[in-house]
Amino acid sequence: MKRAHIAALTGLSVLAGLAAGTAGYAALRLAGSAKLAGRGHSYDRLAQAEGSRLLVIGDSAASGAGASDPESSLPGLLARANPSLTVVNRARPDARFGDFLSQLDGDEPFDAVLILGGANDVIRMTGLADLRHTVERIAQRARVRAGLVVFMPPGNLGNARPFLPPWNWWIAYRSRRLHAIVSEVAQANGALCVSLYQEREDDPFARHPRLMNAKDGLHPSDAGYELWQRELETQVQLSAKLRKIGRTAARRGADF
Repeated sequence: MKRAHIAALTGLSVLAGLAAGTAGYAALRLAGSAKLAGRGHSYDRLAQAEGSRLLVIGDSAASGAGASDPESSLPGLLARANPSLTVVNRARPDARFGDFLSQLDGDEPFDAVLILGGANDVIRMTGLADLRHTVERIAQRARVRAGLVVFMPPGNLGNARPFLPPWNWWIAYRSRRLHAIVSEVAQANGALCVSLYQEREDDPFARHPRLMNAKDGLHPSDAGYELWQRELETQVQLSAKLRKIGRTAARRGADF
């Protein structure tokens, strides 16, 4: 056998061994992350009748996994910024976009829907064509539930600690594709989309992992959720929109 062939086979063997080893590492980290997500408690709050009403759907990030308490999750931070806001949280750990559809069931009226999630579709390799179709169905059904719909898919999961080379490259690619799909579908259906995707050199979660991430290295910490809230307010001004809706509702109530 020629030396070039031997070298090539050796290189492939090394890459295969590396891939197998890092896959095992990722599996162990993800198992720990699932346990952390299962211990979370979603934030809900019934506030003033004349205030605005927000429906939250999604996965463990919407449930607040990694936060020190429910009030430090993203829905909790939104409620803190909007004292008259009612928050109904139907998010479930381990959910994918396909599971979000059932979280939209019912005929209870809402002023806004926040769709927070997508990490499980990235990690568990949901087909991109199926994913686009599902996101379209969610956007259409969410618009029936509320006039204001906001999608907030996760950031660049390839930068998360559980994923080492070569898997982090593939996870980063899938994260980027998820963002593109959600952004395109949102725009086509009159919804808003918050972009959290950043390359490693610009991503605060990669640059300050101990501060921004929970212990599992996948979910945000309190500081990470605070950063998400700032992005939500900067990119789509959700709190300002909710306060305007609440003031309009209060004026309507005063007229009757």
